[in-house]
Amino acid sequence: MSTPLPPFPKRQEPSDEPVLTELTAPGDVPQLRADAARNRARLLEAAARLVEEHGVANVTMEAVAVAASVGKGTVFRRFGDRTGLLMALLDHTEQRFQADFISGPPPLGPGASPAERLHAFGCRAVRQTSERLDLYLAAEPDASRRFSSAPYRVRFMHVCMLLRQVRPAADIELVAQTLMGYLEPALIHHLTRQRDMPLERLESGWHDLVDRSIRPPSA
Repeated sequence: MSTPLPPFPKRQEPSDEPVLTELTAPGDVPQLRADAARNRARLLEAAARLVEEHGVANVTMEAVAVAASVGKGTVFRRFGDRTGLLMALLDHTEQRFQADFISGPPPLGPGASPAERLHAFGCRAVRQTSERLDLYLAAEPDASRRFSSAPYRVRFMHVCMLLRQVRPAADIELVAQTLMGYLEPALIHHLTRQRDMPLERLESGWHDLVDRSIRPPSA
């Protein structure tokens, strides 16, 4: 069973903090009236309970409607389809991760060297994906959108920024894509559930891959 999702935060007033990118597209979650925002949070809380109690595979739009005591049409109007609902469930988790690597404490956030931050970034991503693996797999965009989705772009740009600081002469885009491939939910599923590899081995592999990626080529 997946690790329980954290409580969904209440909407905050605008601030000067960096704007974090959500899994859902910008137009998917417009500024809602207070009652509509409460209803959305209520639907997400019901969906989160279903994930924890019955697993992601058994979460349907109909089941969420019943759990939240609303009509099925309400769930479809709010999230579009099941993938939209699951992506919304991951929004809070993903934004917390973004906040930590953008402005959190070192070694994941500013204050550590770029190499240290790269090492910490991958280990955190591996652990987070493993904890909610079924949800990440179920919410995975199709192949045509996988590398253009908002959360992927934010992670990718962050990795590119760190690589550029530590090895500016490298082909940053290709090296970054190689590193990002190691963190794909499908690969983590294969290694941990089908190959029974412990997370410590995946983290060790990440450290090795980062070291090889940032090492200058021999003369």
